[in-house]
Amino acid sequence: MRKTLIALMFAAALPTVAMAAMPEGPGPMGGPEGHMMGGPGFDGEHGPRGKGGPFSQLDLSKEQRQQIGKLMGDQWHARKDLVKKYLDKLPAADQKAMQDEIAAGRQKTQADIRAVLKPDQQKKFDEIVKKEEQRRAEWQEFQAWKAQQPQKAQ
Repeated sequence: MRKTLIALMFAAALPTVAMAAMPEGPGPMGGPEGHMMGGPGFDGEHGPRGKGGPFSQLDLSKEQRQQIGKLMGDQWHARKDLVKKYLDKLPAADQKAMQDEIAAGRQKTQADIRAVLKPDQQKKFDEIVKKEEQRRAEWQEFQAWKAQQPQKAQ
């Protein structure tokens, strides 16, 4: 029970943080993901909000920043896979409820962010959100296709 609760807490926090400040286009590491701390696109110096990241005082070379960024990205992916492993063990009703709660939180955060923006920024933000929704839909479509592949091979 304790492990499930911890996994749910991680799962609930990850998407909210990811959607809070999604940049348009690929990050510095070439991936489509945003600049989460330790996530893909983390360059080891600037962190999620520009100057002042956790490694900014170390005077890292470009190569060191890239290596640290890769290590942090690998850690992020491993943590994400671990959370998914435990979430897959939940009953379908609990998984659906959690997904609905995460989606509601994402929508609330987007609405709160949009309220802070100026009209021209809102328009750009809406475009970014729309692109992210398209990417998410394409990813889900790919995952469904991928899940069917082993069945066809048998």
